[in-house]
Amino acid sequence: MKNKPTLATLADDLAHGRTSARKLVDECIARIADPAGEGIRAFMHVDREAAIAAAEAMDHLRAAKAAPSPYAGIPVSIKDLFDIKGQVTRAGSRALEDSAPAEADATAVARLRRAGFVVIGRTNMTEFAYSGIGINPHYGTPKSAWQRSVGHVPGGSSSGAAVSIADGMAYGALGTDTGGSCRIPAAYNGIVGFKPTQRRVPLDGGVPLSFTLDSFGPLANSVGCCAVLDAVLADEPVRPLQPRSIKGMRLAVPTTVALDELEDEVARTFERALETLSHQGALIERIAVPEFLDVGVMNAKGGFAASESYAWHRYLLTSKGDVYDPRVSSRILRGESLSAADYIDLLNARRSLIARTTTRLAPYDALVMPTTAITPPRIADLADDKAFAKANLLSLRNCTLINMIDGCAISLPAHREGEAPVGLMLAASGGSDRRIFELAAGMEDVIRV
Repeated sequence: MKNKPTLATLADDLAHGRTSARKLVDECIARIADPAGEGIRAFMHVDREAAIAAAEAMDHLRAAKAAPSPYAGIPVSIKDLFDIKGQVTRAGSRALEDSAPAEADATAVARLRRAGFVVIGRTNMTEFAYSGIGINPHYGTPKSAWQRSVGHVPGGSSSGAAVSIADGMAYGALGTDTGGSCRIPAAYNGIVGFKPTQRRVPLDGGVPLSFTLDSFGPLANSVGCCAVLDAVLADEPVRPLQPRSIKGMRLAVPTTVALDELEDEVARTFERALETLSHQGALIERIAVPEFLDVGVMNAKGGFAASESYAWHRYLLTSKGDVYDPRVSSRILRGESLSAADYIDLLNARRSLIARTTTRLAPYDALVMPTTAITPPRIADLADDKAFAKANLLSLRNCTLINMIDGCAISLPAHREGEAPVGLMLAASGGSDRRIFELAAGMEDVIRV
């Protein structure tokens, strides 16, 4: 994004001696420690000494022309859901506080380290990643970058990840996305968040929410940043990203479900972005996607998240259920009533859903829709459980559609300076990740004009 450091600009500064890894780390640590900022709520743990040591090592390697990548020394944050060797993975919960420290890095963390990225610390999250709002009653809730004095939700579940980027406390963040947990907080903080095709990034070393739907992805300041981080996470070569020309883009706007109950600000910003794209030559078609109606039916009893999280949590709930956030435990416990037959029905229904949507979306380069149906609500307004449940549903709904069809998707900021944050989501069937990045790179600087 304009006026914000990107991995490309930082790599160039490092290569030409205009900055150093140590300086970048020191600056991020200072921002995290600023009592006027959100660092105390955005981070669960800051690995100060290890980050400084890693930064100095990368500076020495760069001086010896042996840096492992152009991005070596750039600070990144890690969601508290991931194992980091020697640290306890709490997943935003009190229930795991007395767990043994991890014996190894999660695969995704290890790949970031291998490229030379410096782990600055662990970021806050919704307990066990089970909501799209970002509220954490145990460790505090970091405020969205928008109207901070008012106090809006950061989006979840990768809440601290998004705030760490928005506030310059890291330049890349590792998050997870089961129903929008990279894209929602990106939308609510005016940054970019990417959900990869699930099979591309291993899930080893992460606390699961739903092993069927979980995806590990990046949040950052630009499409290019997310493309670099995604390639590293997927253990693929980092290739130059060629933005696609907007002229001739074939974009489909799903009129089924995705445009229901849009907040006025979201609807206005979304339509303005579509008009801009159309004027630039994009071919935009509004289409019915009746398959999206199936998603609500599939999730009516809790879906994959309830059944699979209950399987993982059932013994922990027995021994430590009293320290869970009730809004989280109640959702997990829905899985207790789902039978094996219900679960098999879900698997079969999803298999059919993926096949049918893949056929329907084949003529288009991407689906385009609002990332969320609402702008970030005020934290104070969600004390009531009914208000929380409605806001959570409207935050998650559009993103969940893409997880259910095994797709990939990116959220771009679509609002103008001073406006409420609104994300524009580009999505496609699984395996279309590179195309989504190229399309997004072609429009990210255009849709906010």
